[in-house]
Amino acid sequence: MRRRISGAPAIAVVLGLLIPLAGCGDSGDAADGEGTLRLVAAEYGDTPATSSKAFWDKVTADFTAAHPGIKVEVKLLPWADIDREVSRMVKAGKAPDMALMGSYSDFAAQGKLYSADELLSVTAEANFLQPLAEAGSIGSTLYGLPFVASSRLLFYNEGLFKTAGVKPPKTWAELKAAAQALKNKNVKFPYAMPLGPEEAHAEALIWELSNGGGYADSSGNYSLASEQNIKTWSWVKDNLIADGLTGPTPPSQLNRADAFAAFLRGEVGMLNGYPSLYHDARAKGIGVGTIEMPVSDNIGSGETPPTVGVADWMMAFKQNGNRKPIGQFLDFVYQDKNLSEFASRYHLLPSTTSASRAAAGNGGIDKTDTQFLTALRGAQLYPVNDPSWVTVSDTIKRNIGRAVEPTGNPKAVLEEIAAKAAEASKHR
Repeated sequence: MRRRISGAPAIAVVLGLLIPLAGCGDSGDAADGEGTLRLVAAEYGDTPATSSKAFWDKVTADFTAAHPGIKVEVKLLPWADIDREVSRMVKAGKAPDMALMGSYSDFAAQGKLYSADELLSVTAEANFLQPLAEAGSIGSTLYGLPFVASSRLLFYNEGLFKTAGVKPPKTWAELKAAAQALKNKNVKFPYAMPLGPEEAHAEALIWELSNGGGYADSSGNYSLASEQNIKTWSWVKDNLIADGLTGPTPPSQLNRADAFAAFLRGEVGMLNGYPSLYHDARAKGIGVGTIEMPVSDNIGSGETPPTVGVADWMMAFKQNGNRKPIGQFLDFVYQDKNLSEFASRYHLLPSTTSASRAAAGNGGIDKTDTQFLTALRGAQLYPVNDPSWVTVSDTIKRNIGRAVEPTGNPKAVLEEIAAKAAEASKHR
């Protein structure tokens, strides 16, 4: 992302520091209700004022007050570094007790993680939203505890649409027609398509799902070079790229952050976004409409493919033998009030059924965020439960943009990505 859900990377001044929360102490076995737990967590803020530190300061202090003798230290790391740093810690035999980051399955495959049923009550484990619980499970065992999530919808600039005299599209043909009308009114990016290496795998999955494709088949096996996916990128190349409807920056060079910044400058007619972008645009006085991604004309507007969902994962490492206090802390963190507070702080969606209902019923999220919550309930997530996904997603991010270059060959590029994915899977 490298903030996978909600925005630009956090600045270094507030990151990479060990922040002692609710006291300090040795990280010994806390099975007797005493000791210190260590959590390495991604930083969701992008300024000192929005840093996640304030949340963790409060929640860990409240936890220690309720559980005297168990203290928690939290180390915040930027999204760009956390996967690498936690992996380094684990390899060095210095795993934290818990980590909050964007992937978990590699550690689970190595037998490094506690399963949810070793940590949480049956009620708490069953409380996760179903699509998130499925993505957090390997086989039938939940290892990645979803923390906060988001889903994607198509955003359109209401003012630009009114000027161009077009309505929100429901099919690819209508999307193309709207983009052409926007281009005729000199809109810089009629449809912004970020296929640069920052987060191309999100944009790619959105388009592939809208044509009945995707990253995996019904058996969970990678299907990256499926006939549907090849047709998707051939259509995009021939109908949007060739006609100059994606703007002056080639999609392979356009990163999500740059596309979002252009949207906030009023230069984009349409792009796929998530709640925080809506709130940022509204704060700048930009009228934003949100709809589900238009579908291929081969599918027809009567069908609704799943939206793309994204989640971040809490995991607990076995190395330090602190199963009982870790479970106590996670039970506390996942209380509705705590989870909802964190989610609302960053315009994200809580990962549990009860917190989602509470937020929707008590004004915790606004009307637009409720649309994203509805979409999340039926969303398809990345295949994060495959240990090779980290490698495969990086391959997609760095290569899918080549499929729509003027000299690109969608079939050849997708087959190349699929071959690299097969190789990554063999080595797991």
